[in-house]
Amino acid sequence: MAVVVPAVLILLPVVLVPIFRIVPPIGTHMIVTRLTEGPIDRDWVPFDDIARVLVISVMVSEDARFCEHHGVDWGALEAVIDTPGGPTRGASTIAMQTARNLFLWQARSYVRKGLEIPLALYGDFIWGKRREMEIYLNIAQWGPELFGIEAAARHYFGRSAADLTARQAALLAVALPNPVHRNPSAPSAVMNRLARTVEARARRAGAYIHCLYG
Repeated sequence: MAVVVPAVLILLPVVLVPIFRIVPPIGTHMIVTRLTEGPIDRDWVPFDDIARVLVISVMVSEDARFCEHHGVDWGALEAVIDTPGGPTRGASTIAMQTARNLFLWQARSYVRKGLEIPLALYGDFIWGKRREMEIYLNIAQWGPELFGIEAAARHYFGRSAADLTARQAALLAVALPNPVHRNPSAPSAVMNRLARTVEARARRAGAYIHCLYG
């Protein structure tokens, strides 16, 4: 058993990552939430049916070097290695968060971070940036039992992910670090302040988005 569990953790992603290039995935975080908390709300939406401003807002908020690295931002990771209390979200790229949501658990630990790194590198290589972002936005949690940008857009703002405004996109982006307690449709003062920053950065994104939109 001590050998079987690590082997499954390694081999299952090796098999599934290429399959997820085509098949919309369901991640472990969704499965655990469904089993422990009840039905979840989630609708898969293609990348081209997600508002560009939402994609850019998430990029500038969650992974400032998304188009520059290959799944792991080594500079950011090194900067937090010695941080008291263990690894922090600040070192997690979108690829690493996607690997975690698909295959791992949510509690922070060096073991989980160590598993995220090779999975992120592998996923980034197999999927490419557009598919990687598409998967991330469709499996990310945006509220209690709420997964994916389409379900989040309709739940919070009564519109599709394709029709989100810049302000709505920024509020959804800043909800990601704490989706259970941050409500984009009823933002706190802190959320509003963070959203203004994200909105301003998204307007200035320019060539930053070249890996997704050319």
